[in-house]
Amino acid sequence: MEEEVPVESENVDCFTAPDYAAEAMAADMDPWIKFDARKTPRAEFDSWLESYRPSQVSRFDEEEGGRGPVGWIAVYGPEFCPDTGDVEGLQESWERLLSSGRPVTFQTVRELALNHGVLSGKWLMHLDSGFKVDHAWECVARAVLEGKVRSAKVSPRNLRSDSKHIICVYNDSFTDEDQVMRLDAIIRATGVKCPLSYKPDVYTYLGIYRNNRWKLCPTIYESKYNLECVPRRSHIINKVTNLEVT
Repeated sequence: MEEEVPVESENVDCFTAPDYAAEAMAADMDPWIKFDARKTPRAEFDSWLESYRPSQVSRFDEEEGGRGPVGWIAVYGPEFCPDTGDVEGLQESWERLLSSGRPVTFQTVRELALNHGVLSGKWLMHLDSGFKVDHAWECVARAVLEGKVRSAKVSPRNLRSDSKHIICVYNDSFTDEDQVMRLDAIIRATGVKCPLSYKPDVYTYLGIYRNNRWKLCPTIYESKYNLECVPRRSHIINKVTNLEVT
């Protein structure tokens, strides 16, 4: 699955892009568990990480006296500076584009993103609950703490479905291919070897998910770790051009 939000369905193919968008919005609106390296002493990180392992935090804590719903678990790096751009202006321009009847392509969406400064994006990974997600999250979270990555988040365990956890690792600009490739290399250097896919945040803000009506692929890069290469490295495909990047 190429989305950055788990869904409560045994058959994800029956979900439409608006369904995915609604799930994502619900998770974003619910309370997050955060470690902010700009404000919290580094000495507290290990105990925080142990206390909030994604496999042990429930998306919907329905027990009496529980903490309630948790949208995401997130880590912000020491130099983190949130800049989402002009999302409201982006969405207004998007509605005008749809009303105009012009074709919706990667290039038209990229143009909107550049015009409104909505440039951030993320590498996504999907992992089973338990050791795999906890270990990968620790690797990524420590890279954020050390300032190698700006921010990252992971979905908590959803006991209502068998969906996988999702880890999102962010960079500043999806239009800077070298920057996107460097982030992949940083993730791989932490020890993460699972397949990754990369999605611009503009797609998320505009509701471009799997099974969207414009038939856009919801991710623009795909990374698979090549164990046969010496030295080992990622094999990355640009899914817009279908060309190899590395």
